[in-house]
Amino acid sequence: MPHNVVESPVLENTRLYLFLALAAWAAGAAAQVPPAPAAPQTASPTAPAPAATALIDSSAAPQARPNTIVIPTGASRETRLLRLSRQESIDEALARNPALAAARAQVEEARAQVVSAAAFADPTLMLDVAGQTNAFKPTSGGGSDQGVGVTLPFPGKTGLRRAVATAGLRGAEFNLAQLRQQIASQAAQAYDAILVALRHRQDLQENRQLAADFVDKTQARFLAGTVARVDVVKARTDLSQADNDLIANEGAIATARASLNRILGRMGGAPIETTEALEVPAALAPVELLQETAANSRPEIQSLVAQLQGARAATRLASEFWAPDFNLSLTRNAPNGTPSTYTSAVTIGVPLFFWQHQRGDLANARHREEELTANIADIRSQVSLDVQTAFTAASTALRQAIFIRDQLLPEAREVYRVASVSYGLGGSSALDLLDAKRTLLSAESQYVDALGAANDALAALELAIGAPLPRATPGEH
Repeated sequence: MPHNVVESPVLENTRLYLFLALAAWAAGAAAQVPPAPAAPQTASPTAPAPAATALIDSSAAPQARPNTIVIPTGASRETRLLRLSRQESIDEALARNPALAAARAQVEEARAQVVSAAAFADPTLMLDVAGQTNAFKPTSGGGSDQGVGVTLPFPGKTGLRRAVATAGLRGAEFNLAQLRQQIASQAAQAYDAILVALRHRQDLQENRQLAADFVDKTQARFLAGTVARVDVVKARTDLSQADNDLIANEGAIATARASLNRILGRMGGAPIETTEALEVPAALAPVELLQETAANSRPEIQSLVAQLQGARAATRLASEFWAPDFNLSLTRNAPNGTPSTYTSAVTIGVPLFFWQHQRGDLANARHREEELTANIADIRSQVSLDVQTAFTAASTALRQAIFIRDQLLPEAREVYRVASVSYGLGGSSALDLLDAKRTLLSAESQYVDALGAANDALAALELAIGAPLPRATPGEH
């Protein structure tokens, strides 16, 4: 008569555990779908974008995520000479600025949170030995149980969680777009600061030449006996002041270059040169068109709208507290000497204390909606004020630059020409010539400052509308 072979519960449990572990591993490997191959690229992801005429790239809005984020730290880039145009400096800043690299990483963090929000809970595995006569000898047990469990969310909850996380992702993308616009505006203004300092240097060099010419004429008249020695001292003092102004200007140029290098992610003392001159900017489009563009383009408004959509999804999710998740489990009961049996179980949470959900998570979500709605109304008013203020500043600076160029500066040059010729012929005094030269220098300095202010105001206006400035038709401004 054949004898029944009774296997050890430990061996049986071990065999079942290995089988379940192998099945779990196979399921996990099947769930890992390899990503689609990236489209071939003709340029590095960190290469500067093509030059354009606008400070703010309209393609800076949220798009597909980059494959890699590369922060160049090579010594060659820190020390090599950069010759950049205004737009090239903006492109370089958008490609190299460390703050943008951090913002891109935050976008990828938010993207990963979308995956986590929509992910299924990991299954559970339960193994036990019952009826042990010795706590340290599992083989002394009289039976064993093996079970698996899984949690299934209530239908619709996963989609709501994904919607909430997606709203956070969109908000991070719009924050990145806003930071790109700010970096572009800062790069443009830093570039203009270098142009202003260099233009001042040209005027100061011209002023020094005039001062040296004044010294020569005064010395000649002193030797001829037509002026006193004090006029020679005044002329030399004026020349010394011109040299001192040039020395001070060197500091202004170095500071402006260091500021641009900082925005470009380079060392402050790295060599950099500009390839453009300071010019009067183009005319402005009507403020009504700019207001409309800003209402549809400002990343702050779009970010708040995305957050409001996520808050509404969060409110719907919180209102489904009565719809619990399902915890399903299946257990194999294997007592020694008896046939195996199975136990199935379904566990759900009962929202017995419903008022806690209503006054807690649900109330919080509803108040969040109200907060975002109020913030959107407030930011729309602030955007309108920003556009109006920036337009007024840009319009005023542009008119001043044109007036100084066409009216004040030609008159100051004519006054100095007349005074210089008269002084050379012995007609006017040294004080008259000095006064005319200071007036000319002041007019040239005002013109350069007005050009810089006009270009800076234009960059601020473009930042205020959150999009490239629309072109004005002739006669609009």
